[in-house]
Amino acid sequence: MENIQREELERLVGIEKVNIFYDIVDTITLLYDMEQTWNNGGKNWTYEYKFRKSGKTLCAFYFKKSTLGLMIIFGKDERAKFEKIRNELLPVVIDTYDNAQTFYDGKWVMFNITDYLLIDDIKKLLFIKRKPNRK
Repeated sequence: MENIQREELERLVGIEKVNIFYDIVDTITLLYDMEQTWNNGGKNWTYEYKFRKSGKTLCAFYFKKSTLGLMIIFGKDERAKFEKIRNELLPVVIDTYDNAQTFYDGKWVMFNITDYLLIDDIKKLLFIKRKPNRK
């Protein structure tokens, strides 16, 4: 799937959420050297935008009408690291994490991105997943 035009995303989720999306993408791109791909969003979402390296996903953004989601999957070791920084995170982040379903391959946490409030916590969670690989 080719790049999705910004205007299409703005029609789908709104200008503010698209601005937040691109700000988070810029932050991730500065910290990580990763493949970035657009995909069909499956049956529940319109689009997916994924960060991957060596077959492992760092995170994925999901878009559907009026909604921007960010999925981070935490494996067993990553869940232990989450618990160590739990007290540093916003209550909404902790609640989202606590209420996410755990599968055999990890805890699948979908964050609803509505404003800039979560950006600092998202960075902390991405650092749990993988240390930045850009200088």
